[in-house]
Amino acid sequence: MTAMLDVDQLRTFIAISETGSFTKAAEVVNKTQSAVSMQMKRLEERLERPIFSRDGRASKLTEDGQRLLDYARRIVKLNVETLAAFSDAELSGRVRMGVPDDYADRYLPEIMARFSHSYPAVELSVICEPSVDLLERIDGNEIDLAIITNCESKRASETFRRERLLWVTSNRHSTHLEERMPLALGRPSCTWRRIAIERLEAIGMRVLSSSDGFPDLPSCRIGLVRNAHESSALADALAEHIISSLDNLSDAAQAAE
Repeated sequence: MTAMLDVDQLRTFIAISETGSFTKAAEVVNKTQSAVSMQMKRLEERLERPIFSRDGRASKLTEDGQRLLDYARRIVKLNVETLAAFSDAELSGRVRMGVPDDYADRYLPEIMARFSHSYPAVELSVICEPSVDLLERIDGNEIDLAIITNCESKRASETFRRERLLWVTSNRHSTHLEERMPLALGRPSCTWRRIAIERLEAIGMRVLSSSDGFPDLPSCRIGLVRNAHESSALADALAEHIISSLDNLSDAAQAAE
């Protein structure tokens, strides 16, 4: 009989592909680095081909690793959905989620509607704060799950979406051509604010013409951070709903867009 792929190994594989290192992935999946390494060794032995290539300290996917990634995401997602569909015990209780204000209006309605429909006996508590504050709440065991902006943070997270950062100006005014340019920015702790100011200061804050253009802003990673203090079936269920609702990284999601 042909051996089956191990779903837990695939979860770890996905975490490594998203964080770029075995060490950071170990934080995400709550395992030791040696356990993560052993899982990937067994997965490569099962597939009979390498799925990682070393690039300095980073762990990049080989061509076969890239092929595996989309299958792995679909297998893990289907596994969670199947278990939920045949579970005799209805999940109940309370799950605490944090989300930045930037995403609340855009993402929360769909997430809450889908989750409440699937788990009507669960109370979903939501707090809206900047990513840096949500990470402190995670570390303080105050929330179970957080959606965070992870543009340049070294904190390991389960990246499920990328968004472009764009400069936006009025269609009716040429404010962006003035010598002194007013900016609409978030609070001082906002990562996007810091990046925007740094990029503008790098070009001296001079008048920008169409030939100069504005400096490119980096794409922004949106990811999940889970409470490492305790495992929660409710948090896992909510995480799967968030990923299935907002994912734009898998091949299937990119094709749909």
